[in-house]
Amino acid sequence: MNIIEAPSPNFDTRTAPPSLLVLHYTGMKTGPEALERLCDPEAKVSAHYLVEEDGRVFRLVAEERRAWHAGVSYWRGRRNVNGESIGIEIVNPGHEWGYRQFPDAQIESVIALVADIRTRWDIEDRDIVGHSDVAPDRKDDPGELFPWKRLAEAGHGLWAEWPPAPGAPIGEGEEGAAVFALQAGLTRLGFDLPPSGRFDVATTVAVRAFQRHWRPEKVDGIADGDTRARLIALLRIST
Repeated sequence: MNIIEAPSPNFDTRTAPPSLLVLHYTGMKTGPEALERLCDPEAKVSAHYLVEEDGRVFRLVAEERRAWHAGVSYWRGRRNVNGESIGIEIVNPGHEWGYRQFPDAQIESVIALVADIRTRWDIEDRDIVGHSDVAPDRKDDPGELFPWKRLAEAGHGLWAEWPPAPGAPIGEGEEGAAVFALQAGLTRLGFDLPPSGRFDVATTVAVRAFQRHWRPEKVDGIADGDTRARLIALLRIST
């Protein structure tokens, strides 16, 4: 790949080889503005790569070092996500500044970059996730417009579609075995959601994050039949 070097001082020592890949959007007005911030020592944030809308790829931090991109986060038992992941920032203004579709050239570069990274590290499909997956109570990126299905069809990440499951939608305030099973499924997939049988705020947050990634047509935090069916289908292929 043709990679442009743009070294950031914001990194430190890894605690383990990378086994996660976390995708973000920059959430700033322009790509140059985001690149400047990611390289600003005062900002204390960074990522390993930044992919511009025209497809250019910048390397900010060596993969062997820990970049500061995930913050407080969790996925499949890992609480030190920064120390065990590679972070890719994808230029997009995000929900605050005018969220928009990701250009084809940009996504093609993301796919090529992910493929390249996976030649060097053992990263499973179920561990290619978004910032909103690992920090659902804080983050929405890369958001419901990111083409996760296209990435999975290229061989990277999980995707499944299935006919809606029977039964009424489950929402906040409800209790019972169906809620417990939903929470257990989300936990097994990777979310930090110990089953309680009560559909609380944390469950709504996790369901919304799940939908943003795997059922982007409707992101409302309600576990309808389509959401539950996709969760079951993903669990069948993720282990």
